[in-house]
Amino acid sequence: MRYLCLFYIDQNLADAASKEEWAEIDRESLASNDELKRSGHYVASNALADPRTAKTLRVRAGKASWTDGPFAETKEHLGGFLLIEAKNLAEAMEIAERDSLARMGAIEVRETAGF
Repeated sequence: MRYLCLFYIDQNLADAASKEEWAEIDRESLASNDELKRSGHYVASNALADPRTAKTLRVRAGKASWTDGPFAETKEHLGGFLLIEAKNLAEAMEIAERDSLARMGAIEVRETAGF
């Protein structure tokens, strides 16, 4: 089964982290991805640019409306994703727990619909 791990970044934690701490998280994340590739769990991943670069589309009554930024005002923003193969939700959760980016916010683990 495939699971999508969505990484949410708490901006307060991100702003408080040093460049060295971010460099460590980056190294750990890349090493984790390499391990997931070796174990056959890795499908795809990517970090996202600053949420201020986002545009959000809503279509209502056939009319498109675009707004700047992410779709909701929250203290956390979507910072990236990891798509993995896992035998079940428990294994997907174990994989997510090993990711160092969890220190900067939260990781949502969701089974894909399989379309």
